[in-house]
Amino acid sequence: MKKMILLAAFLSTSTIATGQTAEIRDAALQDDVAWDITEGLTTEVGQRLAGTEAEARARDWATAKLKSLGFANVRVEPFDMPVWVRGAESAEIVSPFPQKLVLAALGNSAATPDAGITAEVIGFDGIEALKAAPDASVRGKIVFVTHAMNSTQDGSSYGAFGIVRRQGPSIASRKGAAAIVIRSIGTDHHRNPHTGVQMWAEGTTPIPAAALSVPDAEQLQRILKRGKPVTMKLVLTPKNIGTRQSGNVIAEVPGRDPKAGIALVGCHLDSWDLGTGAIDDAAGCGIVAAAAKQVMDAGRPLRTIRVVWFGAEEVGLFGGFAYRDRHKSEKHALLAESDFGADRIWKIESKVAPAALPLVATLATRLQPLGIGLGGNEAHGGSDIGPLAATGVPVIALNQDGSRYFDLHHTPDDTLDKIDPAQLRQNVAAYATMLSVLANDTTDLGPVTVQPEG
Repeated sequence: MKKMILLAAFLSTSTIATGQTAEIRDAALQDDVAWDITEGLTTEVGQRLAGTEAEARARDWATAKLKSLGFANVRVEPFDMPVWVRGAESAEIVSPFPQKLVLAALGNSAATPDAGITAEVIGFDGIEALKAAPDASVRGKIVFVTHAMNSTQDGSSYGAFGIVRRQGPSIASRKGAAAIVIRSIGTDHHRNPHTGVQMWAEGTTPIPAAALSVPDAEQLQRILKRGKPVTMKLVLTPKNIGTRQSGNVIAEVPGRDPKAGIALVGCHLDSWDLGTGAIDDAAGCGIVAAAAKQVMDAGRPLRTIRVVWFGAEEVGLFGGFAYRDRHKSEKHALLAESDFGADRIWKIESKVAPAALPLVATLATRLQPLGIGLGGNEAHGGSDIGPLAATGVPVIALNQDGSRYFDLHHTPDDTLDKIDPAQLRQNVAAYATMLSVLANDTTDLGPVTVQPEG
């Protein structure tokens, strides 16, 4: 009871302009800046694979757009990175039941010869089964790994089942496999493969690696269960094209007090090359820029708001690490990122110092009219802000409904028509509310204690 009385007292004496925040929130619900950004980026640029000419065009598009919206200090901070590009890709069962399969190479896959390879398929129900297999049973074969990923509102299944993509190729290579195909890390049953990055473990020889669409993976599973030897022909011809340039696009709303720190809101500008990157992550860029503009148009905030459209997220968080290395000495008051589609935000979480929790509670009350509830204080935030968050910078996470996110993620189906304008506006309103409160308050949200890895 004492805790509730103290919290009520804090809320009643807060100097945050409740009325102004409500006006900003309500204005965002009628605003289509986020839609204009999402539509423009996906239409005028389209797919934006990191380090390619398409991503360079996206940076040019982004700087022009952010300047036109009235942001200050708009710039590109370039960095170099190795670039992998897709080639031809096909697969077919040669025997016992000849038929074509639909698949996509995984990032950093090695290539087959141009004519492909033909080898026996050996199947595994999960990563642990592959790990336990004798090397001799795998050597020279095409490994197939399936799994049972299901849809979750918070997207938590991605971490558990994503290891099939992230670790499977390296494990198969160490065991002498000729190649690996996996069931896509996705929750749909469309005949669309889900690509995604995987990094070769140190000392591992790269092999061809690809993801089958979920229906094709289930088909291969049924074929294997017939008990007859299965032979597959696989063609993958990606290549590494060397070092190229990517970059982070940055824009600001200068704050009244330089000592108050930076409120960073981010997204990532690059996308995979199968769709046009609407949910992943053009919508996120629209959301954070539109929210920052709402606060900017209402008056100059106390803290500087920094909008960062990170480069090269999909292929290894190169933009996030480059930003951390360049800006880690600056005072960041908070970090937030929109990188989980554009469906409704349903929960706020944080990673702040205990003394800042009453301010988070205040923010939660301002978000309630949007149907957003208060979660815990163990937020991780988005992937691009992760490197800086790991240094102890506080994080605010506005969690979107991920129930259908992995139906579309990294597929040809990631296109503009999957964005619901009303839900997109709710996202903008939530981010604008968050910035209105936290960019206009002097409370130190951190530093926070970061648990060491491992």
